Amino acid sequence: MNRLLKLLIFLAIGYGLWSISPFAGNPVGMRLPPVVVQYLPPGEPYTLGQPAVIEFWATWCPPCRDNIPRLNGLKRNGADLGLQVIGISSEDEKVVNEFRRGVSIEYTLAVDPGNRMAQHFKVTSVPYAILVDRLGKVRWAGHPADLSVASIREKLQ
Repeated sequence: MNRLLKLLIFLAIGYGLWSISPFAGNPVGMRLPPVVVQYLPPGEPYTLGQPAVIEFWATWCPPCRDNIPRLNGLKRNGADLGLQVIGISSEDEKVVNEFRRGVSIEYTLAVDPGNRMAQHFKVTSVPYAILVDRLGKVRWAGHPADLSVASIREKLQ
């Protein structure tokens, strides 16, 4: 085998391993770091010991706004699981509070103007969500429209 072909095979294998690792933007299997955000009243802070859907979103994002009823439903229908639903925006508290005045949001909202949580998970676009189990381990990551209570139950087993 010539050297170029060996190098290409090595690079392909290395890229494949890199792309499935938690450090390549795939947080599944990672532990949730401390959730250091500013919770907006009457929000409930993240509690280790409860499963949670944590969504990264923005007020200016149409798909994020479209997901609000779905997340409200997850909060209501996942109550027997103790499911927390938390929406984290990198926007200013005033912007988020103004937005939610005209929208029914039944889950916890928080702001992270420094965007530390999203940076930790290498979020490149919103909406983006993670599902965390009771032990704080990320069990799923992706678009929140792909989540249902049934899929959450399955992923938490």
